[in-house]
Amino acid sequence: MKISVIVVVDQNGAIGLNNGLLCHLPADLKHFKEKTTGKTIIMGRKTYESLPSGALPNRENIVLTSNSDASYGNVKCFDSLEKIFEYCKDKEEVFIIGGGGVYEQTFPYADKLYLTIINHKFPKADTYFPSVNPVEWIETDRKDFNADERNKFDFSFVELERKKV
Repeated sequence: MKISVIVVVDQNGAIGLNNGLLCHLPADLKHFKEKTTGKTIIMGRKTYESLPSGALPNRENIVLTSNSDASYGNVKCFDSLEKIFEYCKDKEEVFIIGGGGVYEQTFPYADKLYLTIINHKFPKADTYFPSVNPVEWIETDRKDFNADERNKFDFSFVELERKKV
């Protein structure tokens, strides 16, 4: 199983404000959908509860929550990463989609990072992504985009893979 992390960050590594995204970036939402559709996505309870329409369609949604009795319809809930990883062991690739606490817990296990880097700083942000040590990661792809009528900020799609030891 390959563990991939997908996240949008600002220039300071910020990922959120008040349990929401930093800004509306339609190109990132499209990118996220393209990468995760048909896959298994893993998120924390707060991230799940922040989704406007509940479970994301055309994906297997898994929620990590400390509440072992949690139930969210057709969403699988687990109270530990070990249980999630055991459940997912035969899957080709799973995506960690947030939030901050889940990124912190899963980052040491990540094989690949799909970063959307916004060329902007959001000083009021309250949630941050773990630091990416360049010694441990190699950039395998990068696409840069300028702001346009739909996307307010310049941004880049960057893919990193963990270096083999």
